[in-house]
Amino acid sequence: MRSLELPGVMKLRSGKVREVFDLGDTLLFVATDRLSAFDVILPDPIPEKGAVLNQLSAFWFRKFDFVQNHLITDDIAKFPAKLSPFRDQLSGRSMIVRKTRPLPVECVVRGYLAGSGWKEYQQSGSISGVALPKGLQLASQLPGPIFTPSTKSEAGHDENIDWEKCCAAIGRDVAERVRDLSLKIYEAGRVHAAKCGIIVADTKFEFGLLGDDLLLIDECLTPDSSRFWPADRYVVGQSPPSFDKQFVRDYLETLDWNKTPPGPSLPTEIIEKTAAKYREAFERLTGAELA
Repeated sequence: MRSLELPGVMKLRSGKVREVFDLGDTLLFVATDRLSAFDVILPDPIPEKGAVLNQLSAFWFRKFDFVQNHLITDDIAKFPAKLSPFRDQLSGRSMIVRKTRPLPVECVVRGYLAGSGWKEYQQSGSISGVALPKGLQLASQLPGPIFTPSTKSEAGHDENIDWEKCCAAIGRDVAERVRDLSLKIYEAGRVHAAKCGIIVADTKFEFGLLGDDLLLIDECLTPDSSRFWPADRYVVGQSPPSFDKQFVRDYLETLDWNKTPPGPSLPTEIIEKTAAKYREAFERLTGAELA
């Protein structure tokens, strides 16, 4: 599924991956199989990707009982009656969630040097204003996880920002709360994933306010929002094979593409391997088969 319309149900927006519908007091989140890389939505969907994102997020939302989240239910039997005609389209890839006021920052936590963090470190020796030791290599584990927020964009590129800009955007009190929660969630996820043979190199969270309550929203520790590396193939100084869309990014880096829309088509082999990696990540982390 690359896109979705539900006649009679108002769509609020189409994000990079999710279709969001207004149910009145709540929202319907539907995870499509769209894939974005370098903040560009690619033309080819990844089969069952949306189901992986939806069901893995629900797994973590239930597991992390120390943080409030926006999930009400992902049990389609409990969905409103007006969604019954769309059961086949929604099954396994949708959830009913609370309405919140999303914060305008991405809460990125990094435990290893990779991606834009690695590029920024090479230039400045720091990430988002956080100074790091000299001499680190690609994929080096950091002395401790760091909070490196970024701007949030539905269309363009997210940009790393420093702590003071984060505080200016959402207020120092809220910034301190999301920083502390992000580090706590990352640590809990890292420990669980390690038992499954997976390294969580970095990840990003989103939060929203419901009154004075701070809720974890959107998705949580998925192959779209995180870099997952197989622990048994991890080598410092090399870009490890991954369970996430880094596999697609690595392929795209070999092309003569300026990373602006439209995105290039993906070969069948890349699509199939990516789908298999997403599914394997889900099965390893949850110990269950994809529904």
